[in-house]
Amino acid sequence: MARDCIIFSKTYNKMKWLKKTGLLMLALSATVFSFAQKVVSEATLVYDIVIESTGKKDATVTSDAGTTTVYIKGAQSRSDKSSAVGKETTIHETKTGNAVILKEYSGQKLMITLNKDDWADKNKFSNDTKFDITNETAVIAGYTCKKAIANLGNGKSFVVFYSPDLVMFNKDYNTMFKNLPGLVMQYEYESGATKSKYTLSKISFDPIPASKFDFPKSGYRVMTYEENQQMRKGS
Repeated sequence: MARDCIIFSKTYNKMKWLKKTGLLMLALSATVFSFAQKVVSEATLVYDIVIESTGKKDATVTSDAGTTTVYIKGAQSRSDKSSAVGKETTIHETKTGNAVILKEYSGQKLMITLNKDDWADKNKFSNDTKFDITNETAVIAGYTCKKAIANLGNGKSFVVFYSPDLVMFNKDYNTMFKNLPGLVMQYEYESGATKSKYTLSKISFDPIPASKFDFPKSGYRVMTYEENQQMRKGS
């Protein structure tokens, strides 16, 4: 009887030890994963833009189409898209939902103002983008990235490569990628016979001046989002 009690005690203690070890290993795994995944609250991202278009006799013509620089600082974000024909800037404040779109083309400077509802309407097709993660990988800007297929609310889809090691604290800096489990490093989409590809070429974690996110006070022709929509319908 005593011998059976000793065996039972040893078995019970061994089970307790195994249970504690398993929980410890699980905790360590979660800790390692959390350290491997960096949550970024401030960063500057530079994407090179390349456009591929199908010319005569199905020949593919590739051209550099400029850059898009994204600035993220807490709840604020700014995107500057520059090309040979002009510049377009979007500044967004997540807490208030307010935003402005600045367009500078052919010497004309236009500022479109948006409130929270306008911003939601502008991004309605990309707001609920869903991603199908694949097993394909690629190295972009020094990061190992995973390939995903992005499915938009309007039925269109495109290819995305993202880094699971970097996660943006501000998920609304680009509503198209807020459900992506990592930082978008490359994406491409087609429109007719044209394919545009955005590839991250530079990333910086240096502090960004708060003034970078100020809305302009003058120098632009001001138009509301609703007015701009009516103008576009008329044209």
